[in-house]
Amino acid sequence: MRLPDLLATCRLITCALLLSQLFVSNHPALPSQEHSIVFLEQLSHQRVGFNWKNITCPLCKVVFTILDVTVLADANEERLAHAVSEVCIRLHLTEEHVCRDIIELFTGDVLKALEQSLLQPSEACAVLVGPSCGNFDIYARWNVTLPDVPKPPVIPPSPPKPGSPQSRVLFLTDIHWDKDYEVGSVADCKEPLCCRNDSTSKKWRRRQAGYWGTYSKCDLPLQTIENLLENVAKVGPWDWVYWTGDIPAHNVWSQTRKQQLTELAVITKLIHKHLGPNVTVYPAVGNHESTPVNSFPPPFVHGNRSSTWLYNAMAEEWAPWLPQQALKTLRYGGFYTVEIQPGLRVVSLNMNFCARENFWLMVNSTDPADQLQWLVRVLQASEDKGEKVHIIGHIPPGLCLGSWSWNYYHIINRYESTITGQFFGHTHLDEFQMFYDEETMTRPLGVAFIAPSVTTFVNLNPDLSQLDDEGEPARPVVSSSPSPAPSLSSSCSLLLIRPD
Repeated sequence: MRLPDLLATCRLITCALLLSQLFVSNHPALPSQEHSIVFLEQLSHQRVGFNWKNITCPLCKVVFTILDVTVLADANEERLAHAVSEVCIRLHLTEEHVCRDIIELFTGDVLKALEQSLLQPSEACAVLVGPSCGNFDIYARWNVTLPDVPKPPVIPPSPPKPGSPQSRVLFLTDIHWDKDYEVGSVADCKEPLCCRNDSTSKKWRRRQAGYWGTYSKCDLPLQTIENLLENVAKVGPWDWVYWTGDIPAHNVWSQTRKQQLTELAVITKLIHKHLGPNVTVYPAVGNHESTPVNSFPPPFVHGNRSSTWLYNAMAEEWAPWLPQQALKTLRYGGFYTVEIQPGLRVVSLNMNFCARENFWLMVNSTDPADQLQWLVRVLQASEDKGEKVHIIGHIPPGLCLGSWSWNYYHIINRYESTITGQFFGHTHLDEFQMFYDEETMTRPLGVAFIAPSVTTFVNLNPDLSQLDDEGEPARPVVSSSPSPAPSLSSSCSLLLIRPD
């Protein structure tokens, strides 16, 4: 084989490996070992996973070494996408039409990120194959700057006084509305997402999609989401709502910007309709809001490949809930802060800037959009004013790139007396992550509550959470109780928030 042909082949394999990682990132992350085992068994049973037998660490490193030399020089994007699709099909990563559609959708952005990236082979292969194949974090450790202000003495939390004021807060995450959900369609299909009008049946099994939803690798029909919101309104009133992202379905191979924006508008309007104009909703950006999925370039990326199309639409839809200053930072980087009530502030973070699946971080993962440095300024101002702060976001901090996660942990330690609640989604499971003091790693100082999903994907009950804010300022404690839902059983997680 001639050298140019060999280099071209290696480039194609490289793109196939990188793009095939996007199939895996279509599914929620697995945060804990115990839950991971159970969830992986579900994924394996439903054939959600893909064939990685042909991908080895040595092969990956050889390919990326060649890629470093060639840097995709003079590659024809259309021809490249076609060839990578063939590689995807021959490696049996997923169904043929999914391979072709997702490669066509992702190729332009992924190639642009690769061209600008300074990844070493071991770093790239750690992303593709796993941490056993190299250093997982893309760049060396970096640090945010904390103000030269002494940390206030830590006061142990105490129970609320009798008769303390109470607030009821609704917590929604991972709705994943599938506009192509079809009752009676195939519930056990060959594609990564089933119960759709184009799902193809397996020969050995054929269950049908139910009216309200299905225990399988299926997302939700609109009637279930609307029914949930109708019943949520009946059990109100609610003082405010935390909504931590992931509106679209998991059909990541066939999404368009128009589709994503339509789904954003429809679900936002439904929440407005059922909860009413007097309930303020504080949203966060999920990883499925963009297309391609997980594609959230930092603000240094301009033009058509930037996220301006998405952030501007969010600002327009969420303008009834958020003040102008919050809309300004939302348009800039998908994050914001708002005073909920005197003494309590919410910070909504764009956790896509910490996600390993966000391929734009191959270019530069050092505090994208200066979001963490901005967070420090917000927290210091709140500490100076005696405010307490809730942090909301989509991806839990324990699932982030190492350097980002370490800096976030450092910030939580410094402002433990100010941050009294952290609320995330993404995993689709009902769980939490603990934070300990950095000096001894024995004293618990914070909890990140991770809410279960509204969607049933994969084999789950539809869920929502309720926060009871008792006293002031608030600090969460968790309890749970069952809640009815049509056709499918469901549970409702109750978080009791007590004062500091």
